[in-house]
Order: sequence, then C-alpha cells, then structure tokens
Amino acid sequence: MGRQQIPVVVLAGFLGSGKTTLLNQLLRRSRGTRIGALVNDFGAIEIDAMSVAGQVGSTVSLGNGCLCCAVDVAELDTYLERLTRPEAGLDVIVIEASGLAEPVELVRMVLASENPYVLYGGLVEVVDAAEYASTRERHPELDRHLAAADLVVLNKSDRVAPAELDRLLAVVRERAEHGAVTPAAHGRIDPELLFDRRPQTERYGQLSFDDAREEDEPEGCRGGHGDGHDGHLHAAYDSVAFTSTTPLHPRLLMDFLDARPEGLYRIKGFVDFGPLDPGHVYTLHAVGRFLRFTPRAWEPGEERRTQMVLIGSGIDPDALSTALDGCRDQAGQAEERHLWSVLRFVRADEDTADPDDPEVLRTEVADAGRPVG
Repeated sequence: MGRQQIPVVVLAGFLGSGKTTLLNQLLRRSRGTRIGALVNDFGAIEIDAMSVAGQVGSTVSLGNGCLCCAVDVAELDTYLERLTRPEAGLDVIVIEASGLAEPVELVRMVLASENPYVLYGGLVEVVDAAEYASTRERHPELDRHLAAADLVVLNKSDRVAPAELDRLLAVVRERAEHGAVTPAAHGRIDPELLFDRRPQTERYGQLSFDDAREEDEPEGCRGGHGDGHDGHLHAAYDSVAFTSTTPLHPRLLMDFLDARPEGLYRIKGFVDFGPLDPGHVYTLHAVGRFLRFTPRAWEPGEERRTQMVLIGSGIDPDALSTALDGCRDQAGQAEERHLWSVLRFVRADEDTADPDDPEVLRTEVADAGRPVG
C-alpha cells in the first residue's frame, strides 16, 4: 500500500483569541499522534523546547513524537515537503497562522500545493467569546473568516454568562454558514475533532489514563461548563459510527454528502460500492465542505465492508444513521452511471470558480485539492 496522505489543518484567529493555547493543548494531549506544527509567531509557543530555536527555518522535537518549526509562509511548500517525508513519521500537520495573517490565503496555499502527500484538513478559526464584539469592531474581516471556516472554536466561553454564550453561539453559527461551532475554555477541545488519535481509546467506556488525568485537573482548566459529563471534552460534539457489509448506492451517498448538515465537521472511512467497482475500496475524507475519495485495491483476504465515522457539533445522529441506511438499503438499484458522481472527487479539475469568493474554499474539491464550480 502506498504512503498515506497527511492532513494539514490551518489554525487561525486574531491576536488574543487563544489559538496558541489551543495548539499547545493539542500537542500535550496528542496521545501518540505525531503532530507537526508550523508556526508564524514562533516565540509565542509555550513549550520549553522553543527556547532553543527562535529563528525562522529552525525545527525542534517536542519530546512526544511531535515537531515544531518556525516558518516563513512564503516557503510553506518547502516545509510541507520536509514534514511529509517518511522519516518524519507525522500523522497530522497544524499551521498556526499569525494573528494578522489572512487565513484564506493560507488555505489556498495548502489546496494549491503540488505535494502529493498533503491533504487539506480544514480551517479552524478561534474566536474570543468574551471579546467577540470588540474584535469584530476592530477587524470587520472576521465575518469573512467565519464564513470560510470549517470549524469555529468559541474560546474563553467560561468568561461569558450562560445566556450570553447561547446568544453568541447562535450569532456565530449564523455567520459561520456551514461550519461547525463549538465552545471551549482555555483552548481545550478534543483532538478527535481535528485528527485521529493513537492509540485508539474507548470514548464512552472505561477511562484511559489520559482521561483520568484530565478528570484530576483543576476545574478552571477543564473544557465545557459545570460538573460531571458536561465537563468532558467530548461532550461538545457527537459522533456516529456506520458499518455495512452491503455495498452502498453511490448516487444516494453523494446526495447525502451534498446535503450534509451544518455542524457536521468531519467524515472519514472506507466505502464499498460492490459490483460497480469490485476491485477497489474508496477512502472517504471530508472536512467542512471539502470532499475527496481515494480508491485503492482491496488487500488479499480483506473483509469487504463500508466503515464510516461522522463527527460534528449540534448534529442529529439518528437522522444521519437513517440517511446512511437508505444508501445501503437501495444499493441493489444502483447502476454504473451512478458511480460517476463519486469519480468527480477522485480526478483533478481546473478552477472554474471566482478565486476571491470565500465560498470557493467551502465547496467540494477534486483530487488535487483545487476548487471546482
């Protein structure tokens, strides 16, 4: 099997929003996932190892399998090439943009990268809940950033009264259009929202060591609000697991993906289209409105089935499961022409949309990661 593509997540937010704190939380709770962090504001990272590397172009190991590089974004592709080499052994790359950077441009750079081992992992916009109104007044472009974001983290939510937080969540969800919105305190979100964590741990069964350690932290350092289950990081989102040994109807699956609801941030898994393409299983990767299928040959003896995980905030798990059941139950009516709708997201197409339209960054893209109309 060939080398795996590495998702690249763009982490943005205006000065003081808490994006550096969020990145540090991800690095400290990686649980075996090897993260490559590309940072503009290098001196702001609160990691001891950073004191030995303060110049652009330097790279340090963080001691937990993660790496951190100070970067000049003009040379972004050079750094992506370094971090996608097999010897780096990374599972995900996070680009922390400067507080004054234009995140849309960074996203375009990732989408336009000719590195075959790079996969767009989404735009995450961090917003200060306590200073939302003043931030928007100083930076009216915030609305444009929210419209382009795949995930909005409403940080410092513990500093806002519950009624005001509910109002802010409603406002931000409207301005974020299709993006998922989740509250957070102290930059703490579950890494599962952004990338897979290794080793896999049971989410709702026996607590892992890391879960138990988080339970022992001071209450002011926990995510969420209040005591009990609501304080757990995973309480801010829902996930749906779907498995089928019956192939899926490709056109119905595409209808489902085209109409996926607001708040459904990530979809990952493998899809079997049965006799329509008996030689291949299709890896499905969706983040926000980005969508890609990657076919590969079945391994000898591999069980032929579809497996998907859907992750989001404010989603209806039962409705999503029912819709996927329909893709399975009507698979017998599928024809070869129905597979064409899937193949759109395997082959690269030329740009046909206005590059200055934020919606370009929210539309489905084909295999090379370039927006299509």
